[in-house]
Amino acid sequence: MHTDGHDLRHHGDAEVRDDGAVLTDLAVNVRADTPPAWLRDRIAESLAGTGLAAYPDGRAARAAVAERHGLPVERVLLTAGAAEAFVLLAHALKVRQPIVVHPQFTEPEAALRDAGHTVDRVLLRPEDGFRLDPAAVDDDADLVVIGNPTNPTSVLHPARLICELARPGRTLVVDEAFMDAVPEERESLAGRLDVTGLVVLRSLTKTWGLAGLRIGYVLAAPETILELERAQPLWPVSTPALAAAEACVSPRALAEAASAARRVAADRAHLVAGLREFAPDGLVVAEPAEGPFVLVRLPRAARVRHHLRGLGYAVRRGDTFPGLDDGWLRLAVRDRVTVNGFLQALDRAMTLAGR
Repeated sequence: MHTDGHDLRHHGDAEVRDDGAVLTDLAVNVRADTPPAWLRDRIAESLAGTGLAAYPDGRAARAAVAERHGLPVERVLLTAGAAEAFVLLAHALKVRQPIVVHPQFTEPEAALRDAGHTVDRVLLRPEDGFRLDPAAVDDDADLVVIGNPTNPTSVLHPARLICELARPGRTLVVDEAFMDAVPEERESLAGRLDVTGLVVLRSLTKTWGLAGLRIGYVLAAPETILELERAQPLWPVSTPALAAAEACVSPRALAEAASAARRVAADRAHLVAGLREFAPDGLVVAEPAEGPFVLVRLPRAARVRHHLRGLGYAVRRGDTFPGLDDGWLRLAVRDRVTVNGFLQALDRAMTLAGR
């Protein structure tokens, strides 16, 4: 889907498909070396006996997610990844004037447009650090979608600013797909009961490497959950995905995710420090970055991206995000060894692009 020149259906996996199989992947925001062995074993156990023959029963997983956030089960809906939740919201809710705050993950707008809605945009500006100004959102909007931390800008908006967007008659959708990669999940709104019309989306595919399994969930008021549930097909989440959901909100998993978030923060600092060395060549890092990815602007970015592929590295183009153009690239945070190799390749790619 192309609108205003932006391909809303382009995602990072396109950068590593086909000939991308031999590339070091800095395009997809799934944590490397996942899922861990204990999680693979838990998923495999769900296949034993009648695991695949029986219809999925999501009650235990739903209860586990509710307990993880201190909520009643009536406020939880399990989905086939956060992407399904965007489709459900677009089709189930009666919406007159939806607004999507960009740059951000493009699937919410694509889902709304597919459902026949006319979507307005609020474009956050690079000169403002892509920071949210609640006053920029039209008071008449009855659906507002924002990411936190935001893909691709890596901005972590203060929860208090996001809460300023809430008001009676409005559904406020906060995509927290990457919040578990933020140490202590600062600024999360998951579990909040005092914010009018709040809908929080979570994904378990990023931190746990389960993009192929498709598992996420929605946290919202019971009446909103019922509306979304009625729009779902029967048994929307598979038995293996339900097993993964229950496992990923266990105390062991939460402790591991917290440790991983601290490692991501350290690795991101290493990546950003290396990128700053290219400032004399015109490279600018969008800072402060708080997610497991970094957004950069640089001269001849499209050519640099092409040369990086030739040098064995895939990065995410930025021009498919409303509010960005072809001068931007998104880089997933990886371990220091991978980052060091990438920075050497970037130096070479920028030299080649400048010829």
